Amino acid sequence: MPIWKQAISCDILNKISEGTANQHLGFEFLEVGDDFIVGRVPVDHRTIQPYGLLHGGVSVALAETLGSCGAAFSVPEGYRAVGLDINANHLKGATSGWVTGTARAVHIGRTTQVWQIDLRNDAGELTCVSRITMAILAPR
Repeated sequence: MPIWKQAISCDILNKISEGTANQHLGFEFLEVGDDFIVGRVPVDHRTIQPYGLLHGGVSVALAETLGSCGAAFSVPEGYRAVGLDINANHLKGATSGWVTGTARAVHIGRTTQVWQIDLRNDAGELTCVSRITMAILAPR
């Protein structure tokens, strides 16, 4: 059963990313399922750190984008989802290709949500695991 309370698609998510850091970093939304969102980031000149690895902050930005979008589209119209906390464990570096993230809700509550985001390289190896906690704000 879908968790989405608002219309959601890759087209919608890619459209709202225009002119943002997401677009600047090359993020792409690839899939929206009943309870997950998949997106990716290229490992290129925009996203690497000086040692040629995907910048850890870019991994966290991708994780936050996927989890925040999940939360934002799983609340009723007029509600807002805002970040409270995010953590990330960087497990393996990526030097080329793409890093793809999948966000799934761990908890969808009345006032908070928790999302797990797993990032993988092109070989399917886990590069980063992240968890974001979102506050859900009722309309004013």
